Amino acid sequence: MSTEFLDERRKSLEDEFFHRENQKKLEAMKDKLSAQESRDELRRASGMNDDAVLDRLVALGIRGQTIAALSLVPLIVVAWADGSIQANERSSILESAKGKGIDAGGPGHEILSSWLDHKPEPALFDAWEGYIKTLVVELTDEQRKLMRTQILGFARMIAESSGGILGFGKVSASEEKVLARIDGAFH
Repeated sequence: MSTEFLDERRKSLEDEFFHRENQKKLEAMKDKLSAQESRDELRRASGMNDDAVLDRLVALGIRGQTIAALSLVPLIVVAWADGSIQANERSSILESAKGKGIDAGGPGHEILSSWLDHKPEPALFDAWEGYIKTLVVELTDEQRKLMRTQILGFARMIAESSGGILGFGKVSASEEKVLARIDGAFH
């Protein structure tokens, strides 16, 4: 074999290697830029400025268009507390979603549906807690109490809808544990 051929082959392999490395770097830059844009979009939609919390939300797939679905996380977690979501829990959560402007077919409904179909990872509830703890610092005592009462009230309604007589009255120990954790996020 001629050295000329080997030199051309070496150069071709080097070029391919550097092309792949450049592609990886370009993809990493695009991902970083996309995450930054998503964080900025969430910052505008939520009014939150804590980058660590925003980064956790972005990592979980929460965007400005899906932030309203985040308010339903306590209901989702309570519904999954006993291992499965009952039909009446699902319908109650979907009704709550409509009340928050989360329409079928939209991005918020899409992410909510995925949480209803498959139990979310604990990181979602952790991110919701971080979001609430950051948010309540910005609220007055009255606003914080109102928000706490509303969220706990809806979560308890979901917990009660799956137990007891005719779906009312019995809240399981696992659901009580989740309710206590929701309450703790406001303190």
